[in-house]
Amino acid sequence: MLLAIDVGNTETVVGLFTDDLAAGATVAHGDGTEPAGLAHHWRLSTVAERTADEHALLLTQLLDLDGLDIDTEVSGIAVTSSVPLVTASLRQMASRWFDVPTVVLEPGVKSGMPILYDNPKEVGADRIANAVGAYDLFGGPSVVVDLGTATTFDAISAAGEYLGGAITPGVAISLDALFAQAAALRRVELVEPRSVIGKSTVESIQSGALYGFAGQVDGLCRRFAAVLGECTVVATGGLSELIAPYADTIEHVEPWLTLHGLRIIYDRNTQPAGTTRRG
Repeated sequence: MLLAIDVGNTETVVGLFTDDLAAGATVAHGDGTEPAGLAHHWRLSTVAERTADEHALLLTQLLDLDGLDIDTEVSGIAVTSSVPLVTASLRQMASRWFDVPTVVLEPGVKSGMPILYDNPKEVGADRIANAVGAYDLFGGPSVVVDLGTATTFDAISAAGEYLGGAITPGVAISLDALFAQAAALRRVELVEPRSVIGKSTVESIQSGALYGFAGQVDGLCRRFAAVLGECTVVATGGLSELIAPYADTIEHVEPWLTLHGLRIIYDRNTQPAGTTRRG
């Protein structure tokens, strides 16, 4: 099975994909359920200081919790990472502890998608994986909204080209700045308030966070659609399920979109020509 690892600035998502999909098969998906072949998944805090050995131990223990032996179950490793220190540690981990094909998504790795950025090397690996996954599931034109540490918007053309996007501070970053700079405000649970017009400081913060960030998503997605034409909007990332219910433009929530795209890219770099799996 393929061990897919998506390292974000705040959280790391790990998925284990089965190998039993037929080559070239296309699997209908897009309702927010787990992608075809995703047998297990885990969400962890990202810790940049973990060593290669610590990563190996942690992954071994995670699989063991589900009754899996990492030595016999894992036949390949794929990594996308936004944290250079973790990227290096995972690369060392794979070479030291696992004798399996390993693909680290970085410049030079074949994604199968033309990158129409001024400098393609500047595009984050997770954004490329998201775009590949979204195009596989929904075609194009499409827009991926990744609600993580930062909120990123990525546009994919009808021809399957990565066109570019937008980056804004994420929900957590913005609220951290608010609480750090405003002494009278405190952290609150992000749930829907009684009204968009808050009747207390807590409700006012909740309204601003939920409806404010949903409004940002809608505003940017509508501007993207004005350029792309009618397009599919897909949300992913750790906060996607929190914000999506309040954003009118989001049509699909895919929590495991990055892993899905990473799996496709792994196949494109390890499978013989003409036998790449889809799904």
